[in-house]
Amino acid sequence: MEMDPKDLRRALGCFATGVTVVTGLGAEGEKLGVTASSFNSVSLDPPLVLFSLNRRAHSMPHFLDSGHFAVNVLREGQEELSNRFATPLADKWDGIDYEIWDFGCPILTGALAVFECQTQYTYDGGDHVIFVGAVERMRADPEGHPLLFYGGRYQSLEKARA
Repeated sequence: MEMDPKDLRRALGCFATGVTVVTGLGAEGEKLGVTASSFNSVSLDPPLVLFSLNRRAHSMPHFLDSGHFAVNVLREGQEELSNRFATPLADKWDGIDYEIWDFGCPILTGALAVFECQTQYTYDGGDHVIFVGAVERMRADPEGHPLLFYGGRYQSLEKARA
């Protein structure tokens, strides 16, 4: 069965997702960052998470080589961060507040939750590569509200409940 990519994208848009910025550190010390909604938990024991990255992403070889990544789960009000890291900019990090954790990954200040991971596996995912990472350190604000993406636009829990 042949599928129109636009129809597939529209159908996938019926699934609400959280919004993350996956960060890392390149071999030359450059900060990496890309917006991703393809984030999932894999296992609690051992603690594993995954994200997928488009093979054409400029940062793909850097994430493959780095051995570590951090998933920054965005909260309501962080749409600008999502948009910034979703587009190719000369310096995505200009003016962005962050801290550095154990493996050198930039951690976005104010993220709802953060998972710093050591890359355990990568898998072929068609036009994406799937990264599975062992969670080495984390932080979360269980009282905050996530930034959601649904139907091709940002949403909030309040809007979703209405």
